[in-house]
Amino acid sequence: MPLRSTAAGKPARDAVHHPLFARYYARVSVAAETRMGMGGIRERLLAGLSGRVLEVGAGNGLNFAHYPGTVSEVVGIEPERTLRQLAVDAAVRAGVPVDVVPGAAEALPVKSEAFDAVVLSLVLCSVRDVPRALGEVRRVLRPGGEVRFFEHGRGGGRAMTATQRALDLTVWPRLNGGCHVSRDPVAALRSAGFELGPYRSFLMPDKGPALPMSYCVLGTAWRPEA
Repeated sequence: MPLRSTAAGKPARDAVHHPLFARYYARVSVAAETRMGMGGIRERLLAGLSGRVLEVGAGNGLNFAHYPGTVSEVVGIEPERTLRQLAVDAAVRAGVPVDVVPGAAEALPVKSEAFDAVVLSLVLCSVRDVPRALGEVRRVLRPGGEVRFFEHGRGGGRAMTATQRALDLTVWPRLNGGCHVSRDPVAALRSAGFELGPYRSFLMPDKGPALPMSYCVLGTAWRPEA
């Protein structure tokens, strides 16, 4: 299906600029689709969605191939230029109409209450201001609209959480495009006023020792009707 529009223009200055990490992430994420079962997780994340969907932090567009045909349009927001161009390429191959545009999670360039669902996929770890970004998610969702989330964050016992905090305060964000490993995405969604639906926690990879970035959660939340 042809792309309805692309990010033909670009802002004078990108909101996020991590070219080296972007190239590394693009290679690793593609390999993880089969080796770590990420493709199956993306299928579960997006199953049953319909209507207009906003994906915040679309990355290199690996979710696009998994959107069901009941979705009428996907708008993918991606601030990093290298990843955004890869997402535009992926959008051309998607089975649903996809627009890829620049923008930051803390100031989404879309109208209020314009979407039936918002997808958060490995993005809350790296946004600069989580409460502000989730406030924007709530703004752009229609009342009763759905959030689908797949995130990694805080987990494990006392020693692991201490390790995660130490990494976040030192080298990890600098080496990994602003990623943090000690954030709590479920608590952040709840604090932002979303109603939590079913969610499950799991380790990725599911075999071998647990790493600071292994603690993942997959689930659903809603913007309240009132």
